[in-house]
Amino acid sequence: MPDPRLPEIRTTARTTGRRKTSIARVRLALGTGQYIINGRTLEEYFPRETLRTLINQPFDAVGAVGRYDVHANLVGGGVAGQAGALRHGIARGLEALDPSQRPPLKRAGLLTRDSREVERKKYGQRGARARFQFSMRLSLPSKRTARPLGLAFRISAHPKSRFVDARRGAR
Repeated sequence: MPDPRLPEIRTTARTTGRRKTSIARVRLALGTGQYIINGRTLEEYFPRETLRTLINQPFDAVGAVGRYDVHANLVGGGVAGQAGALRHGIARGLEALDPSQRPPLKRAGLLTRDSREVERKKYGQRGARARFQFSMRLSLPSKRTARPLGLAFRISAHPKSRFVDARRGAR
C-alpha cells in the first residue's frame, strides 16, 4: 500500500487547451519527447518553426524538454489557433502531473486561457470596425446644386464643370 504522506506521482495526464475557436485534447505521458498530433508528427502537422517553438514553451519553462510524449487531437480554427490551444493543453497537463510546476508556468503566462476572439462583423459596415468608404456624391443634394432654374438642362455649382446651361452655353 502506498504511503499516504508522500505525494501521488502520476505518469499520464489528460487535459484540454483552447485558443480562438480551436480545441486541443492533450494526453501527456512520461516518455522520450515524441509528438503525435492527429496521427502525424509535430514537423508534419506544424511545418512553421515559429509554431513549433510556441508549442514547446511550456516544456522550456519547467525544463522538461524531451521528458514527455504528447498525443493530441486538434479540432477547429487555423494553424496558429491550434498551436496556441496545444500549448495551453500541454501547460495544463504539466501542472496536473506535477503541481510544483505551477509557479513557473503561471509566471510565463502559459496557464491563462487567451480569451481574445474574432469580433463579429456588423451590418451596414464592411467589417467589425471598418466602414464602407464615404462618398459625398451619394449624400443628399445640397442647396447649391438644387437651384430651381427652369432654363438649365443640368446645372453644376462648380465653376469648372462642363455641363450645359441654356443661358450661358457650354462651360
